[in-house]
Amino acid sequence: MKTTLDIPENLVKKTMKLSKSKTKTKAIIIAMEEYIRRKKLEGIIRMEGKLQFSNDWEKARHAR
Repeated sequence: MKTTLDIPENLVKKTMKLSKSKTKTKAIIIAMEEYIRRKKLEGIIRMEGKLQFSNDWEKARHAR
């Protein structure tokens, strides 16, 4: 999808350097993927202590 954005040039250059990307597009894609990954991890971390697991996974697996 083609989109016009007004992104500060210094942020784009820093992103390109840190991600070792040769293009602005690739750098922005990497940055967006990383942002999404981190937000998903934050959600998982928030679930800490709220989920209960049992050790009978083998029994549950064969019960289907």
